[in-house]
Amino acid sequence: MPAITSDSWDDIAPARSVWLITLADLALLLVGFFVLLQANRTLDRDVLFAGMRAGFGVESPAVADPMAVARARVDGFAPGGTDADLRAVIDWARDVARDPRIRITVTGSTDPQGDVDPATGSAAILAADRARAVAAALVARRAVSPDRLILRVTPGTRRAVTLSVGFAGDSHLQSGDIR
Repeated sequence: MPAITSDSWDDIAPARSVWLITLADLALLLVGFFVLLQANRTLDRDVLFAGMRAGFGVESPAVADPMAVARARVDGFAPGGTDADLRAVIDWARDVARDPRIRITVTGSTDPQGDVDPATGSAAILAADRARAVAAALVARRAVSPDRLILRVTPGTRRAVTLSVGFAGDSHLQSGDIR
């Protein structure tokens, strides 16, 4: 066993607590950030954020999903089929789409057990076809304009199409944003 000498690290007491130094660093960073914002308040907001993204090496801003506030589901699809009764969901979508700040995410899905597209054998293609069929019906019946729809696919969860109403705020998604 090595002998303990008087110059070991345990005997040296720090002059300040480590957490205090960390707290002071955090406070200074926060103050610096607010000074940066205050000094650049006359700049265009988009230009400022683009410069910050470039400084951190981010090429393009991430598009955040709208905050979901309500959901509806279309069930009743036959295995491998894309037809279902859409009357109730069209009325529902027409009602919720009165607010111009919302977007509707249409998510097509398939049953995990053999629910596939008959022509291709793909569950993902069938899920996309179901979402597209519901979205097309919403647009054809003038319940929702196409630029307020976001299409998604989640194969292997259930034989349905889920519609999520999301609050996108005043900044609108780009026209034709289908992901």
